[in-house]
Amino acid sequence: MARVVVVHGVGQEYLGRRTLQAPVAAAVADGVETAANAGDVPADTVPAVEDVDVAFYGNVFRTPGAKAAPSGPLSVDDVTDPYEQELFLAWADAAARGQAPRTGTKAPTPQVLQRAMNTLLRSPFLPGPVAERFLLGVLRQVRRYFGEDAVRARAIEAVTDRVEPDTTVLVGHSLGSVVAYEALCAHPEWPVRTLVTLGSPLGMPTLVHDRLRPAPVAGRGHWPAGLTHWTNLADRHDVVASVKELADLFRPAGAAKGGVLRDVPVDNGWKVHDLLRHLTARETGAAIGEGLRAG
Repeated sequence: MARVVVVHGVGQEYLGRRTLQAPVAAAVADGVETAANAGDVPADTVPAVEDVDVAFYGNVFRTPGAKAAPSGPLSVDDVTDPYEQELFLAWADAAARGQAPRTGTKAPTPQVLQRAMNTLLRSPFLPGPVAERFLLGVLRQVRRYFGEDAVRARAIEAVTDRVEPDTTVLVGHSLGSVVAYEALCAHPEWPVRTLVTLGSPLGMPTLVHDRLRPAPVAGRGHWPAGLTHWTNLADRHDVVASVKELADLFRPAGAAKGGVLRDVPVDNGWKVHDLLRHLTARETGAAIGEGLRAG
């Protein structure tokens, strides 16, 4: 039975739960061990492999085999959906300005989109030869999660299937942080007391934060029942986590007033959004280790 459940991010549709479980469990243990060696948490908090599970929802986005052309965008010219365009420009703006993205209503021209792509390709967020195709696939998956109820429900169900009576720590990466958060809100009976979000877009105005379920009230997101500790970690170059401080957006109220949300910076090197680099970080290990100790 898993004490820690990790919800992966975008771009995992060709993998599976068991494929991800081994490297993810090892990375979680390494992160907690690093924190323990630094004196942040006791050594006995380092989890065993069987204590860590993965909630896998990537297959929700996998297209069945067919003779037709691939359903995902092949180039920036294929980004025609208004939501995808706005998200794309918001990330490029965050990469160029190093601050929270702007939003607008005017439809962008192909030249504007191409300039945005060039900005992102020059940023530390998108290293590597397949960066453009990866980014375009990310846009499509985020849009489908927020726009298709069936996709959203299946992703949340994947988390529901893995949380067990002894699960006290829930970790969400990238879009997986949104899935983890919404699943936690929908299940106040869960034993989860610690939430750890990595490279999270939960703070993005309009495009993500305002679309959450339950909906924010007066600009403040719902605090999951029973949650006592929430640590949000982000690399400063990560444009997905364009809003890197969530404390004022999800401040606990009422019965959950004892809850604490900490925003913690992390350095992931040249792979700023990578899940395994997030998990092996001392800061992440300390958050997970504290959750295991408290649980």
